[in-house]
Amino acid sequence: MQDEWKIVYTSDAIKDKKKAYESGYKEKIQNLLNILKEDPFGSYPPFEKLAGDLAGAYSRRINQQHRLIYYVYKQEHMIKIISMWTHYE
Repeated sequence: MQDEWKIVYTSDAIKDKKKAYESGYKEKIQNLLNILKEDPFGSYPPFEKLAGDLAGAYSRRINQQHRLIYYVYKQEHMIKIISMWTHYE
């Protein structure tokens, strides 16, 4: 069994996390983070590979409006969370 993926956060993601938790999405976000720790490319819940300014990043839905956006660094076995609130491109 391979080790869990390490998760790091940008300063914006830390601010988003606080806002999202206060808005009632704590459990949903924690579930998504646990899924990412196990396998950032797992098929459920579905993820979207982003393009444009966020080319190389991935997105998973928190709800209809908000997304968890992250980069995967395979060699470092690390995931960088860049946003947990507004979906921007």
